[in-house]
Amino acid sequence: MLAALFATDAGAATSADFGDHTASPEVRQVAQWISESADNAGRPFILIDKVAARVFVFNAAGKLQGDAAALLGSARGDRTAAGIGKLSLGAIRPEDRTTPAGRFVAHLDQDIHGRSILLIDYDASIALHPVVPGTPKERRAERLRSATPDDNRISFGCINVPPEFFNTVVRPAFRRTHGIVYILPETRAASELFGNQARVPASAT
Repeated sequence: MLAALFATDAGAATSADFGDHTASPEVRQVAQWISESADNAGRPFILIDKVAARVFVFNAAGKLQGDAAALLGSARGDRTAAGIGKLSLGAIRPEDRTTPAGRFVAHLDQDIHGRSILLIDYDASIALHPVVPGTPKERRAERLRSATPDDNRISFGCINVPPEFFNTVVRPAFRRTHGIVYILPETRAASELFGNQARVPASAT
């Protein structure tokens, strides 16, 4: 059934609304599937396109609220290494610094320094948050402003976005509510991942 939804063209009763924003065909297909199937269960949702290194934030009705470039895990891959959430950053091997693909129930929270984040996966310590300075040689802010996604793989797995985007788009969308984050895979088709993944109730905390 999921494959059929992914193949559905415009004309359905409910459609994702991108306005005049640009997105890949796969991002549009996933957003359309979410809207048609109500997989977001009446919650705001985010699509993260790892290939294009871009984040798309939608309200509960499937209308795009904004999109922005993002920094992602430096290692390519869609899985999380076992026990990675219990390790210090320095102990995480370079090949394990991935941004995992999947469907996650997310909510606003604070990190250990009291800074606002969107917590995506507690066990794996994955969150979406304003870009952190990093070391001078990492040039994180500069990477976010670059014209291509070629240099956007630099984090330990978290998703870094421009501070203004986080404060004016992400935080308002998830204020006082949980939402769903869909991180699209980069090693297989999104329809394959979400078709085989057990649905997580949007009411989970």
